[in-house]
Amino acid sequence: MTDIRRRYAVGAEVQPGGSTHFRVWAPDPPDITLRIEDGGRRARDIALEREESGYYSALVEGAGAGTRYRYALDGDALPDPASRYQPEGPFGPSEVIDHSTFRWEHSPKGVELAGQVMYELHAGTFTHGGTWRSAVEKFPLLADSGITTIEVMPIADFPGRFGWGYDGVFPYAPAHQYGTPDDFRFFVDHAHAAGLSVILDVVYNHLGPDGCVFGRYARAYYSRTYINEWGDALNFDGPDAQPVREYFACNAAYWIDEFQLDGLRFDATQTIHDSSGRHIIAEIGCRARTAARGRSIILIAESETQTVKLVRPVDEGGDGLDGVWNDDFHHSAIVALTGKREAYYSDHRGNPQELISAAKHGYLFQGQRYAWQKQPRGTRADGLPARAFVIYLENHDQVANSGGGGRVRFQTTPGRYRAMTALMLLMPGTPMLFQGQEFGASSPFLFFADHNPELAKAVQNGRHEFMKQFPSATSPAAQACIPAPHDPRTFERCRLNWDERDAHDTFVRLYRDLLTLRRSEAAFRAQDADAIEGAVLGAELFVLRYTTASPEDERLLLVNLGADVEAGSFPEPSIAPPDGHTWTVRWSSGEPEYGGHGTAPILTDAGWRIPGHAAVVMRPIPAKRNA
Repeated sequence: MTDIRRRYAVGAEVQPGGSTHFRVWAPDPPDITLRIEDGGRRARDIALEREESGYYSALVEGAGAGTRYRYALDGDALPDPASRYQPEGPFGPSEVIDHSTFRWEHSPKGVELAGQVMYELHAGTFTHGGTWRSAVEKFPLLADSGITTIEVMPIADFPGRFGWGYDGVFPYAPAHQYGTPDDFRFFVDHAHAAGLSVILDVVYNHLGPDGCVFGRYARAYYSRTYINEWGDALNFDGPDAQPVREYFACNAAYWIDEFQLDGLRFDATQTIHDSSGRHIIAEIGCRARTAARGRSIILIAESETQTVKLVRPVDEGGDGLDGVWNDDFHHSAIVALTGKREAYYSDHRGNPQELISAAKHGYLFQGQRYAWQKQPRGTRADGLPARAFVIYLENHDQVANSGGGGRVRFQTTPGRYRAMTALMLLMPGTPMLFQGQEFGASSPFLFFADHNPELAKAVQNGRHEFMKQFPSATSPAAQACIPAPHDPRTFERCRLNWDERDAHDTFVRLYRDLLTLRRSEAAFRAQDADAIEGAVLGAELFVLRYTTASPEDERLLLVNLGADVEAGSFPEPSIAPPDGHTWTVRWSSGEPEYGGHGTAPILTDAGWRIPGHAAVVMRPIPAKRNA
């Protein structure tokens, strides 16, 4: 009997002798065969051996790497649901891939969430070339800025020429639009060479609407119990759920192992439904860590419901992930910067206390009523380390939802933007930038998706309806300004212009200097929310006091989003210097190298003068003794 070596439950896997073992879960079709497509020659059909639980398999000699194939189901030839590559897209054949032929030059060293600076990247718009290989050229610039970890938006193969990636239909196949699977490995390998980690955004809550073949193989891929706003919910706890669970758990392991990724980001976990004893998220996370073979990886979740169970340890009933996106900080910051309080911003006021609380506690809504949804939101975050909360001023969703897809800096004053940037990068949470943010990119980020005409129209109408939750976007004039997602010009407008990095030196310096400060100063490097005190000093003025074991390492972060404040005194102990010391300016967002006009003395004989639209870091120095 031939010794079959399989790494994962399904898919085509090359064997040591050069043959390939094909395995597929297909309990529904009454008839299924493997069809090998041998170039211009006539395709040959190969009988499959039926296994238990609806699996079929075959070992095929002479069908090594590069072989293209499909499965014939009831007369239709369909790609493999576990295809490793779709060179012609979702409607073409699958291709056998041998991962072992890629020669890695740099081994991943393992990464912890503490100390990371995340960077969300969309492969198609990150460079003009829009490929994995063109992206590699920019890695030294990212590292120079102080970024440590790239978070790649979803890359599961999808139809059309462009898209965000959240409607992928082949979860194991890197999108052909950006290059081959080995090109993606090249991307990861060169990121590691530049000192950057790479995590991948994965979508385990639904499959895309176009080009998806899963239902033809097994209706049990989909749940009959749950509703999902983006498509049919996946079946993780219903009848015949075990092969579905295995498919996605193996998928997570596949990305970590065969692409040497440093972690995963789970999209929209609130729509990953599972009432079984062990939630599928915990199972997927465990499988991913096992695939890392002892090296540490980062697992992050998006959770609209702000469910803290995701990052509680498994032995405490949690799912064992490392971090969660924190929309609360984003929403408060945007309201503070823009005054915009529409739709899902309406529960946030953007006042100093909210920003202090975000620094201290992470989520702002931890189980109390959320008026926008007319129900409680979130769960208590007691005991969680501050690093577990990923904070940002921009991400793909929020930039696109601004209407015209404009960057935050265009929606506020330059001073306010610099001050809020300083707060985000010096808070104890884990900061994340959106591509181009580090050099003040002017390119928008819009919703784009290249679909067939019928679906494209439906998607465009859906986008218009979605934007109507913002009252300012309901007028005919505003609706007319929403770009058509399927228009190639919408996609092209989103490409970064890297020439701006040289022209926007003030932004480059701002981010580089702040991230240097974050790494080099003990008060900020600690990411210790328990060591922070906060106080409101004015309507738009507040202070964060970072306490440390050594008095000389303590820091004050003054953030003033309003006008200049002059005060003879503040009856607030958190601004008192350590005994025998006084405060002096360590860093200011108002300096000319960042586009400001300079910073006057903060402490004078008359008291405090705190500049408006600025953030200032103060450090203690020994006080002069009176004669």
